Amino acid sequence: MELSAREDIEAPLDQVYAALTDFDAIERQVMRRGIEIRRTKDTGSDLEGMAWSGQFAFRGKQRQVAIELKECQAPEHLVFSTISGGLEGHSDVELVALSRARTRINVKTTLAPKTLSARLLVQSLKLARGNIEKRFRNRMGLMAKELETRLRS
Repeated sequence: MELSAREDIEAPLDQVYAALTDFDAIERQVMRRGIEIRRTKDTGSDLEGMAWSGQFAFRGKQRQVAIELKECQAPEHLVFSTISGGLEGHSDVELVALSRARTRINVKTTLAPKTLSARLLVQSLKLARGNIEKRFRNRMGLMAKELETRLRS
């Protein structure tokens, strides 16, 4: 299953990239939403290879997730790999400078089930595809507005 979204932000490319790779701030923001997250691998100034472990509630069950930053090409490309149970995810974040003060964020996420229960989950997500895509785009829009607001101040 593949989900994609595109948002434009009124901020320069380098500022948007810096905000998206400020993992300390992102970790705090995630924790405020009630998700437990812990950095399991810190690579210092070289971002590629950083990894996190997390726990969250989804559909009434506690889920474990492992996230790794697989690829980092500053300032325009980030690739994350996610594993949660039998579900593997691949997220591609691309930044494009539309002008000196405007940046477009393209996010494409692919989910691939590796177990029977994960296949059932993805199948139920596919049945609600319209709703899932709408929620994904809305969430990306909110994230873009929050990022834009934070960069202005």
